[in-house]
Amino acid sequence: MRADRVFAYGAAAGLLGDLLLGDPRRGHPVAAFGRAAASVERALWRDHRGWGALHTAVCVGGATGLAALARRSVRTSPAASAALTAATTWAVVGGTSLGREARAVAGALAAGDIEVARERLPHLCGRDPQALDADGIARAVVESVAENTSDAVVGALVWGAVGGVPGLVAFRAANTLDAMVGHKSPRYRRYGWASARLDDVAGWPGARLTAVLAAAAGGDTRGAVRAWRTDARKHPSPNAGPVEASFAGALGVRLGGTLSYGGRVEHRPVLNDAGRAVHLHDIERAVRLSRRVGWLALGVSAAGRVLLTVLLTRKGRTA
Repeated sequence: MRADRVFAYGAAAGLLGDLLLGDPRRGHPVAAFGRAAASVERALWRDHRGWGALHTAVCVGGATGLAALARRSVRTSPAASAALTAATTWAVVGGTSLGREARAVAGALAAGDIEVARERLPHLCGRDPQALDADGIARAVVESVAENTSDAVVGALVWGAVGGVPGLVAFRAANTLDAMVGHKSPRYRRYGWASARLDDVAGWPGARLTAVLAAAAGGDTRGAVRAWRTDARKHPSPNAGPVEASFAGALGVRLGGTLSYGGRVEHRPVLNDAGRAVHLHDIERAVRLSRRVGWLALGVSAAGRVLLTVLLTRKGRTA
């Protein structure tokens, strides 16, 4: 079986596994990586970019190296290679858990229990929930669904198409490490710089593909493209900007504005100013759009892997 077919079959099985099973309650491989990365941080932490870069290299490089060894151990068996790809895809993507958490917040809001909604919100994002009313919580959920569609699904599939199992693992390791140390707190402003920059680079292609697919699969393609072109660059994140703007345009809502992280208030530009305010029912619309984008990303990534294999084969023949 060719490598492109191994990826296509394995990634499809892994994405289906995520749809049916979601993330395990205990023993998740990403959680194990997080614990290992925290141990490395305790040993290496210094208020210095160089030590932070070493932390990034050790954690991401170590996880990717182990994945490469695992792939090498099954390279002679197409069935085992596809199974490893499926298991890794299931481990690194998180679309089902993303939708589950978003719907849990929506259910609490629908029941009028804003305190429960505030308790559930940190499962999705790092906002200060006590500063948000019901509409503010709904907006935060939609923004988180949009951004995590890229981070938790599409980006992993893109790098899986490029690098197979090591690509899947490397992307998830970089993204997880950024969530741990990549923010601009006094402790991590220098130490987390390398992790944040690596995540920006790794997330770039997946974010653009997510924005394209959201525009294609949403209810308003023109609105999504217009919001992306007009507003994405206003967002402080080079990757969240295109994704959130495209989702905003596709859903016909406004995203962005004032928010609070760790007691620090930020006034972000509004994305898709022509849209309406986010309401409760938009959470379900965002979750459904996220799922469509995920499956479309699988098709695009598998097709891209086939094209890459064909180009490399032709190059080898002409060399």
